Amino acid sequence: MTESSANKLLNGDARHRTSNGKKSSKNGFVKNHCVFQQKYRRPRDKNQNVTHNSSLYQKPFLESYEETPLLVAVLTYMGYGILTVFGYLRDFLRHWNIEKCNVARERPEQKDFVPLYQDFENFYTRNLYMRIRDNWNRPICSVPGAKMDLVERVSNDYNWTFEHTGKVAKGVINMGSYNYLGFAENVGACADAAIESTQKYGVGVGSTRCEMGNLDIHEELEQLVARFLGVESSMAFGMGFATNSMNIPALTGKGCLILSDELNHASLVLGARLSGSTIRVFKHNNMQSLEKLLRDAIVHGQPRTHRPWKKILIVVEGIYSMEGSVVRLPEVIALKKRYKAYLYLDEAHSIGAMGPNGKGVVDYFGLDPKDVDIMMGTFTKSFGAAGGYIGGKKELIDYLRAHSHSALYATSISPPVAQQIITSMKIIMGEDGTSLGADRLKQLSENTNYFRRKLLDMGVIIYGNDDSPVVPMMLYMPAKIGAFGREMLKRNIGTVVVGFPATPIIESRARFCVSAAHTREMLDTALAAISEVGDLLQLKYSRREQPIPSLGWMSEESLLQD
Repeated sequence: MTESSANKLLNGDARHRTSNGKKSSKNGFVKNHCVFQQKYRRPRDKNQNVTHNSSLYQKPFLESYEETPLLVAVLTYMGYGILTVFGYLRDFLRHWNIEKCNVARERPEQKDFVPLYQDFENFYTRNLYMRIRDNWNRPICSVPGAKMDLVERVSNDYNWTFEHTGKVAKGVINMGSYNYLGFAENVGACADAAIESTQKYGVGVGSTRCEMGNLDIHEELEQLVARFLGVESSMAFGMGFATNSMNIPALTGKGCLILSDELNHASLVLGARLSGSTIRVFKHNNMQSLEKLLRDAIVHGQPRTHRPWKKILIVVEGIYSMEGSVVRLPEVIALKKRYKAYLYLDEAHSIGAMGPNGKGVVDYFGLDPKDVDIMMGTFTKSFGAAGGYIGGKKELIDYLRAHSHSALYATSISPPVAQQIITSMKIIMGEDGTSLGADRLKQLSENTNYFRRKLLDMGVIIYGNDDSPVVPMMLYMPAKIGAFGREMLKRNIGTVVVGFPATPIIESRARFCVSAAHTREMLDTALAAISEVGDLLQLKYSRREQPIPSLGWMSEESLLQD
């Protein structure tokens, strides 16, 4: 078992030796669902520090991470090994000009200078990624809604360059865009409102918010976001990535400690690094690991001086976009309160897509928004727009307006984009006078549950929470990354395939994003294609029979004591 998959098992994704007639996976373990129930008691073991109480989870919390079969893991490593050997052989041929080299290289007269291009760093790109590069950056020539049109292209030099054929693949079912509520559309209330806004304000602002770029539509947007989130105030930014990377440095600095989930997004990682704070990483969704870091931070303080940390900031995401997992927010908040830390919650993928009212994981767990110190999210997914926001107390937002680089130096949100956000958010809130928002939330939930259930019945291995619209399906072997994307496109299904280094080396996957705009017919068509390609590529690895419920890192004795 690999280290990454072992980490997933530590907190709730329990593994059990085969017993009582249970059928194991090929490596002798059965990977099970994690179930949190509402009624239980704390273990009586005084040495076990448990962070939750009987009111943390109001309904079962189901996540599935079936372990990589041992044979598949071995074959995957072998595949990467073979590709690496042939990669070095091709580099040897390129060095002696036997094979044409298309990669950027240093000029001979610069041999004594510090190299601009590191061959070892680019080895993976040259010899592995380039072989399957045709699966990414495909040009789209329509609205990326439930269906889309793709520009066909060919390569005559093994994906180093592409040429357009002039043909267009029509009506490709889009299973890859973050269009959770289906607001990526060019007709309807949102599109009409954006057109009116363009006629009134134009497209560009040409200034920052603190100079000449603060329009009344921006003020309206921020007031609406604050009301939607249930917080005192909010601030909107033109770019989701910069919302994290440019605001975290304004919140923490030298002498502060950031506790970051190991699977946090690159924008969170960059923001933490730019802040100059000390960064410590805890295992994904593992409350034991997080609590240990919190205890050590308080007991030992800063390195060398042992002074107390100026600030401890816990950084987590609502839905993790590569795993499909949902943060264990009730436990994180319980730990945050116990150890007097601050909580930064990134709801980029969960806002609009989770909860009975579409207000993210806080709404999903029925928690108080005031328990989250910094609520961050983006408008690029569920709202079909662009940009991001931060919500919280008025003092926090006033501070960011004066200290955030995104606020001081970035151009304001384009007015039609702001209007798209306002209109879609009002639809979700039901303030448009219709039930369209509630209907889309219900449809997304039904589509997510249906799609996940059918994939499980099919026998493929999927990751994540049962209610997450992000559905990773495991491919494992490097050759199957490119093959799956190409075969699905042949069947008119557009998918996203992901491999190393975006994922652990033996956990390559296809990632599906379910949308409220998908009809049952579209989902059935996609499922039929997945089943057909799964048989062709032998992707049905699952050995799951009946899942054995476990209670995270609670002891079974504590459940029996109830």
